[in-house]
This record gives sequence, C-alpha cells and structure tokens, in this order.
Amino acid sequence: MKRNIFIFVQIIILFTSCIFFDNKTDLIWPIEFQPFAKNTRAVRLSEPSTLQLNEFLPRLDGATALYPLFAAFVQAVYPEGDYEPFGGAFHSSGKVGPDLPLVTVNGTAYAYRNLIEGNVDIIFVAGPSIEQIKLANEKGVELFMTPIGREAFVFFVNRRNPVSNLTVEQIINIYSGNITNWSELGGRNNEIRAFQRSSGSGSQTMLESIMGDTKIMQPITENVMGFMLDIVNRVSSYDNRRNSLGFSFLFYINNMARNNRIKLLSINGIYPSRENIQNDTYPFTGVFYAITTTKDNEYINAFIEWMLSEQGQYLVAKTGFVPLLN
Repeated sequence: MKRNIFIFVQIIILFTSCIFFDNKTDLIWPIEFQPFAKNTRAVRLSEPSTLQLNEFLPRLDGATALYPLFAAFVQAVYPEGDYEPFGGAFHSSGKVGPDLPLVTVNGTAYAYRNLIEGNVDIIFVAGPSIEQIKLANEKGVELFMTPIGREAFVFFVNRRNPVSNLTVEQIINIYSGNITNWSELGGRNNEIRAFQRSSGSGSQTMLESIMGDTKIMQPITENVMGFMLDIVNRVSSYDNRRNSLGFSFLFYINNMARNNRIKLLSINGIYPSRENIQNDTYPFTGVFYAITTTKDNEYINAFIEWMLSEQGQYLVAKTGFVPLLN
C-alpha cells in the first residue's frame, strides 16, 4: 500500500513539474553573434564587401534585437579583430561612458544616451521616444535617422488563451485601461494582465506610438519588465496562462527568445508574416534606423551608404529582418 502511494505521489510530482516548469525559452544571447568569433551566428556575405574600413572605425551601439544585424555589418566591413561587445564580461544592464568597446550592445535607452553624449558614432534602434528627443535638444544634438530595414511590432498571449486576434482599437483600449477582461474580446472571463516595458526602451516607445494621444494606464510595478525576455517568460508561464498580454519585436521573438508557450496575435485579422510586413498590410510595421549626430564624417557616411546598398540589404534579409529593397 505504501509503495502504491509513493508511486502515485511521484506521478503527481512529475505531472505538476511538466505543467509548472516546462517553460523553457530557447534564448540566444547577443554574445553568440560577436563578429569574427569562432562559431559566430552573425551572417556573412557570399562575396567580398564593396566597402572596407581600416581606420577611424565608427563606434557602434544599439538595441539588443538589432545586434545580430550590426554585428554582421561589422563582420563584412571592419578589419578582422576582437569585437567583444561587453568589454570582457556579460552585463545585464546597459552602460554609458567613453570607455565602451568599439562595437557594443547596451539596449535602446542606453544606446541613445551614449550617442547623445558622444560616446558612440552610430546606434541601431527604433525611433526615439519623446524623452530621448528632449534629451538631444537639451544637449544641443541633432539626430540624423536613416532607415535601414523593416520590422514588425507584435503582441502575444499564452498559447492557452483562445483569443488569436485583436484590433488596433482594442489594443488601445486595453492599454488605456478601458478594456480589462478577456471576455470583452471573445475570450474567457479572466482579467487582462497587460505587461509593459520600462520607459525609453524601444518596445515601450513603439507602444506609445500606437497609443497616439491616448494615455497609457499606469501599471503596477509587477507588470513593468526591464527586459524583453522578462515579458516572454511572464506571458509563457503557467501562472499567467489565462490573462497575460505582452509585446515585442518579431525578430526577437522568432530568433532570439523563442518560446513555444506563447502565441503571436493577428492584428485587424492580419498575421505578422514576412510577406505581410513587406507589403505593409500588417498594421504595426515600421522601419528601424542607423542614427548619428553628424552628416560630416566621411567614414560614417560611407558605412551607412553601404548599409543601404545591395550587399547591406542582403545582410538585413539574411539576418532575418525585412529589407527596404524588395
């Protein structure tokens, strides 16, 4: 009898562990895309680059999700060398200062600060937030923004959530606090837990852009995530399976933080497929930029011009983004 009870308990433990702990995110760290590193994931050209920079190399920073792309640019154009992005050690938060590696990745908010304060020459990011524009104006810095590729901003839920589509109006109503229950959207009677990112992050800035003049509701502290990975893990968790809603960029979800417990939503009935991004039918399609504070540096100008060339746009596509050139 005792043996049967023991076996039964073991089965229950195994079953519950599958439910509660089978929440693995297939995460690819930025360091895995380091240019010229052995077994790097950074994609390569199939031919020599038409541009080779050997001196006065532009200092680079940018969003985590865009690092695989500008790492590929570096691998094609810069001289071979050690471009370790974190200065010898991985850090979980961004850095600001003059002693950064030549090619680093600090996330959108820190990258803007580094550019505005003159610590880097080019950043690869989504468009600036109101606060970032204000900071540039205060410092007397002009931001020159060159679109270099296209990307989709996506919303996702736990795969157990029956809702598969939201309208733009519904998203605005959710994040303004006017819709608070999934039953109002064809789902079950569960309160919506709508996660947000910290101010200045690229994805939070995109949400603010979608909201337009509608004010975003003030979230509780537990619903504000410092990193995109945090939102993925929270939405995919068993505890949040009925009520959570998150957002991110498509490349990050598909290529850097893959999790089979989340489900991308269609918006206005249109799924964020590569085709729908390229033909601009998916509503939250936009460009990302190479941003500088000068137009007078010949090395920076040549590099950005090359990014828009056939070779540069080939790397945009091969990395997993949608190129500007069709």
